[in-house]
Amino acid sequence: MNFGYDIPTRGPLASAENITTIAQKGEALGFGTAYVNDHIVIPRDIASRYPYSEGGDWSGGQFGEAMDILAMLSFLASATSNVRLLTSVMVVPYRNPVVTAKMIATIDVLSNGRVTIGCGAGWMKEEFIAVGAPPFAERGKSTDEYLEIFREIWTKDVPEYSGAYSSFSNIVGLPHPRQAPLPLWIGGESAPALRRTAKLGDGWYPIGYNPRFPLDTLGRFKTRLDVLKGEAEKIDRDPATISLAYNSTWFNGPSDPVDVEGERRLFTGGVGEIKGDIAALRALGVSSLLFRFTRSTITETEDALSSFAETYIDR
Repeated sequence: MNFGYDIPTRGPLASAENITTIAQKGEALGFGTAYVNDHIVIPRDIASRYPYSEGGDWSGGQFGEAMDILAMLSFLASATSNVRLLTSVMVVPYRNPVVTAKMIATIDVLSNGRVTIGCGAGWMKEEFIAVGAPPFAERGKSTDEYLEIFREIWTKDVPEYSGAYSSFSNIVGLPHPRQAPLPLWIGGESAPALRRTAKLGDGWYPIGYNPRFPLDTLGRFKTRLDVLKGEAEKIDRDPATISLAYNSTWFNGPSDPVDVEGERRLFTGGVGEIKGDIAALRALGVSSLLFRFTRSTITETEDALSSFAETYIDR
């Protein structure tokens, strides 16, 4: 199993020194992926509903800051040697697709092929407006088109594309990424996200706790996974070609079991139960599990990483 850990992009731990310390600590402990999340600007007033909290409130706005996700990947590529570098997730419509494709390919080349792009359509309308992205109501269509453009530029020596949001021809987009293909993990749990995964994704990357589409028990995850497999089969794609990842936002070490409609919430309970969850998800085809370890201080963060690694990572 590949285990992932978060890198702070805002708040008191988001300094070059702390980011380097966390990134190198995780790598030394045997974690396989370092991930960063995406915001470009933080609107002062946010009416949009955050999909991963019961009340729809987003706590990330308290700092009023966010480091750029692709610049962060480049920094992490220099600070580490082996861990994979994951966007979790990049809001695809926020950035010009041709420029973004070139930036990602460059980072992949310079990192010796360690980039995975977690992709999302976005949720914050106010940020779409602020950065001049395509209309919020069309974020699904623009996301799909931009992902097609990434593939076109990454795989063709003379790429060309004609779409509703971007068109180009008579260009050369080299260098191609080191990886072929460079993995695109599609984030999200909704029906459109599952269809996008089946059509355009190399992997599915859900967050376990979305109140509208909860995947926080083994049964709930299996049910949604079956839906994804059905979407793949509709377009004659072998579901086995879609890699599976899972992000648990609530794990904070062993705890009392949490009952959810008669089933234990994943990654609650004792060490044995958590190890059982890892094994059960592995049996379903999940190859990457990602958790949040950032705490209030750098020492607490390093301790959380160390405790997890000593208990759950086989080295």
